[in-house]
Amino acid sequence: MSEPVLKVRSLSRNFGGLRALNDVDLDIMPGEIVALIGPNGAGKTTFFNCVTGIYVPTEGEVTACRPGGQPVRLNGMKPFRITGLGLARTFQNIRLFPSMTVLENVMVGRHCRTHAGILGAIARDSSTRREEQESVDRAYALLDDLHLAAYWNEEASNLPYGAQRRLEIARALATDPFLLLLDEPAAGMNPQETLELKDLVLDLRDRFHLAVLLIEHDMGMVMSLSDRVYVMEYGSRIAAGTPEQVSRNPEVIRAYLGETDHA
Repeated sequence: MSEPVLKVRSLSRNFGGLRALNDVDLDIMPGEIVALIGPNGAGKTTFFNCVTGIYVPTEGEVTACRPGGQPVRLNGMKPFRITGLGLARTFQNIRLFPSMTVLENVMVGRHCRTHAGILGAIARDSSTRREEQESVDRAYALLDDLHLAAYWNEEASNLPYGAQRRLEIARALATDPFLLLLDEPAAGMNPQETLELKDLVLDLRDRFHLAVLLIEHDMGMVMSLSDRVYVMEYGSRIAAGTPEQVSRNPEVIRAYLGETDHA
C-alpha cells in the first residue's frame, strides 16, 4: 500500500491561551482530492499554515512523502524548504506580485527548482542562460495550460479576478509540487467560473499527477470534486468520509449547515 503524501497526527496549535487547532488527524493519498470544510473560524487556514511552515505546531506531527520517496517530517521547517519538497499552496487573499508581468509571476515559482547562484547571474554563462530559458518555457507552458497565455506580458494587477486566481495556481504549479493546497480557490467567483475551476482542478490533478487539499465554502464544488472530506469545528475534526457520508452526518448538518433539530 502506498504511503500518504500528507500525514498529520494529533496536530494542535495554540495562540496564547487560545487553542486554534486541537488534536487534528488527516491523511491524503496520492492522486486524491480532499476537502477541508467548516464554519469561519474553524481553524482551516491555521491548519494550512501549520502544514506549510508559516506556523510551527504546538503539538503533533506533520509528515509529507513524495510518491515513491521517503516520509519527511515538516515540523519547524521553513516555508521555502517545504515548497522545495513538493508542497505548494495558494492563499485565501490573492498574493501576486501586482506590478510584475503574468509571466514573471509564474517564473518566480521556478526559483526553488533553479540552481544558478549570484556568480552565475553575474557571469551569465551558458548553463545559467539555458536554465533561464527553461524557466521561461516552463512558465509559458503553464500559462497555456491555465488559459492565461494571452495575458503573458500584462501586469498581474490588470487581470480579471478569476484570471488572477488561476495565475496564483499557475505559480504554485511552477514549483513542481506533488501536493497542491488551495485555500478557498472559488472565493469571489461566479457560478460559471466556479464550474470551470472545478474542471480545471480535475484536469490538473490528472495531468500533473497531483494530490489536492482544498479549503472551500462552495458546497456544490466540494461535493462534486472531492474524493473525501474532512470537517472541522472550533479547531477540532468532527467528521471525515466521502462527500455522501459527510453530507448525511448529523454533526456536520448541525455545525456547518446551521440546521437545528425539530420537535
